[in-house]
Amino acid sequence: MRILEEFNRWLFKIGSWGTVLFMAVIAVVIPYEAIGRYLFQRMNVWTGEVSTYSLVWASMMGGSIGLKKGYQVAMASVMNALPPVAAKVLAFVCYVFTLFFFGVLFFFGIFQTVYNLRQTSPAIGLVMSVPYAALPAGFFLMFFFTLEEFLKFLSPAKESEE
Repeated sequence: MRILEEFNRWLFKIGSWGTVLFMAVIAVVIPYEAIGRYLFQRMNVWTGEVSTYSLVWASMMGGSIGLKKGYQVAMASVMNALPPVAAKVLAFVCYVFTLFFFGVLFFFGIFQTVYNLRQTSPAIGLVMSVPYAALPAGFFLMFFFTLEEFLKFLSPAKESEE
């Protein structure tokens, strides 16, 4: 468990810095585009793609960081209304489903990344695998953050059995 926690701390730092980096790119490129369009009457073709791809990466990295921090949607009122045993069973099922979901989306993201190796973006000629790689990267982080929470959820049950 300690190894997973350390690995997730490392992933959290990477995801946090990635989110900051891509948000900074957006914060620079969009005003640059607006100034170029309205002040100089000239628009660069690359700014739209760079801001869009940065938004995709910032969304996936930021979503995973939000998940780690506990910002996900929860149905606390439903869980609190259930008897303790039923709430634990429901939580277990939710963790298993979520891990399965993130795992499937990770592999789907890998497929999309590889599938788009030969495709390039129209304006800047970027290999489309770069923006598509945000999917497996984000879902990889989400999977391991959820796995850590799931193992923490299971550990009190193991201690009470001993």
